[in-house]
Amino acid sequence: MTRRSKNPRAIVLTVGLLVGAIALLAREHRPSFLRPGLRLNAYITTADGNVSVVDLVRLRAVARIPVGPALSGLREHPTRPEVWGVSTQGGYVFVLDSRSNQVTARIPVGAAPFAVEFSADGNRIYTTSSGTDTLLAIDCRSHAFLGSAQTGREPVLARNTPNGKAILVVNHGDASLGIHDAATLAQHAKIPVVPQPDDVAIQPDGSLAFVLSRSQPRLSVVDLRRNVLLANLQLAGTPSDMLLKPDGGELYVISPDSHGLQVINTWTHEVGDYVMLGYAPTRGILSADSSLLYVTDVSASRVTAVDINNRRVIRTVNGRELLISVGQSPDAIRFDPAENLLLVVNRGSGDLSVIRARLENQSLLTMIPVGDHPQELAVKLF
Repeated sequence: MTRRSKNPRAIVLTVGLLVGAIALLAREHRPSFLRPGLRLNAYITTADGNVSVVDLVRLRAVARIPVGPALSGLREHPTRPEVWGVSTQGGYVFVLDSRSNQVTARIPVGAAPFAVEFSADGNRIYTTSSGTDTLLAIDCRSHAFLGSAQTGREPVLARNTPNGKAILVVNHGDASLGIHDAATLAQHAKIPVVPQPDDVAIQPDGSLAFVLSRSQPRLSVVDLRRNVLLANLQLAGTPSDMLLKPDGGELYVISPDSHGLQVINTWTHEVGDYVMLGYAPTRGILSADSSLLYVTDVSASRVTAVDINNRRVIRTVNGRELLISVGQSPDAIRFDPAENLLLVVNRGSGDLSVIRARLENQSLLTMIPVGDHPQELAVKLF
């Protein structure tokens, strides 16, 4: 009996199926497909004064950049291929070029800066010196100083109002919220708020500001049109993070002390629903459509997904467990710009967890070592 000759059509079909399967697997395990020439990186500060760079397409660390001591306030520039931040101990703002992975500038700003804020057009950056009680504006292109002004005691944060006309300064030392003109930096109001304030969230219409203190179980509500304190809301526990819904209707306050999430109605200034999240929920991020809130749990070493509309923790999807285990002491959390990836900085284990962000196939892709006690996280597409 002679062996039957192979069918060329069957061979072509088999090869085609194999190529398709390989492409499907590649698509499944790569976070995104970018246009030629585009890159997507994560930048993570570490306790030893470095910034680690992670390629989010190849899913590996590609650089470790010495910057300076006590790094904080890491932010990606909205238009330029740069990442900015501060060295609190060094007293300067630094600029990191995303293309070369080099520090291109260190701009002295005074003792103990903590954060940076970009103007809406990306032309200027604001920072504060808590050691000299100063608000400063810097030109992002030339790195020249555009102005400075006195603030309250120990300013730790500056934020733009949505219309870009004012800068709100959180003064940690004298428990106040300063309102400064964005063009001249002159202060035209100072409102008392909760002791030791740390953060501020601003309504999209610029009518209200919510001021949080990580040492007080209270939250201040400030009327920005009349420049008065409206209320100090009592919380279930000391907060660690707050997130404002994009339409401004609700404020979500995360508290490790109360093991959960409180929902504040921003129109009535009332503390409403409570959602139990876990052992010690710490930081959160909202999806673009505001339907999901992802929260890191520093004690349980996991990420919890919350259905915001129905006020419930999503425990399973299509029969799969959705409480995603990550590294030790997870803290900072971000999406990539397309929300394909969810990124979590694990302080205890010194790595970055990369998670598929789509709810239907959400899972841990990998964990990438980034250095000693990672802290701040920025994501840049360029």
